[in-house]
This record gives sequence, C-alpha cells and structure tokens, in this order.
Amino acid sequence: MLQLSGGSGGHGPDPVPRYGSYLQPPLGAGHLSVEYDPRPTAAREARAEIRRRLEEWGLAGREDSADRGDNLVDVAELLVSELVTNAVLHAASRFRLTLSAAHGVLRCEVTDTGRSTPRVRRAGTAESGRGMFLVDALARRWGCHQDGPGKTVWFELGTCGADGCGRRQP
Repeated sequence: MLQLSGGSGGHGPDPVPRYGSYLQPPLGAGHLSVEYDPRPTAAREARAEIRRRLEEWGLAGREDSADRGDNLVDVAELLVSELVTNAVLHAASRFRLTLSAAHGVLRCEVTDTGRSTPRVRRAGTAESGRGMFLVDALARRWGCHQDGPGKTVWFELGTCGADGCGRRQP
C-alpha cells in the first residue's frame, strides 16, 4: 500500500547539490539513460521502461524502505511519471531519463531544457500541481540542479528492506 511519509512537514529538495548526475555508475550497478520527445505518451513509455529495467536488475518485488513497505517499482514508476509529466508540460523539449542503481540506492533523474525550479505545493483540490508533493513525500531524497542550458530534477529510493536502507535522511 502506498503511504506518504512527508507532506505537510515537507522536507523539500536536498539543499546541497553535491550529488549531481553520476558521470559513471559504480562497477556492477544498473544504469540506463534514455531520451524522449515531449509527447503525451512519454510518461507511459518511461513507466514501462522503469518497470522493465528494475525487473532486469532484480529489484522488482523489493520494498523501498524498511518502515513503509511500499513496492519499489510502483513508487519509482509514480515518481518518474511525475517528473516526466513536468518535463513535457513545462520544458516542452526533448528530455533525458537516467536511472542508476548501486549501493542500496535507486537514483532517477530527468534532465530537460527548462530553467524553472520545481516547487512542492500543498495537496489541495486543484487538478494539477501535486507531483512534487508526491516526490517530496515518497523519495528518500530529491533535488534539482542547473545543468547547462536546463536543469536536472532527481530523486532517490532505497532498494532494500534492511534496517536503515532507504530511510529518508534528516
């Protein structure tokens, strides 16, 4: 069952961009980088790619944290879908989805040409604007950094249910 861990207390993006894009994944890690056109089908395509890759990497059926018990694939699909939708709606240009899995962490990044930084909005009755609320509530960590002419929005999930793995850092 999907449960929110953040929300009104809001952790917000990681203020220290020291964990920018991985230039090269650690040896033995899963890594994927795919470009998409800004089409309405991009979120569906990205979700399917996430599921396929996490199954290949042996991460399907795992929980994303020891204390919530959310299915890693389901949470990753949901959060990537939110970031991809933002890229399609706000950047309206090609974008890149990058996944890296290593050392008990799944890192998902969406790089687009938009310059505006995403904001966490309260979950209200509006039809849109809740995507970053979900990222903030469900991700172990997340952030955004300027990347050349655009930006990269990223989040991390833990890939094991062991004590301490995937827990949100204070």
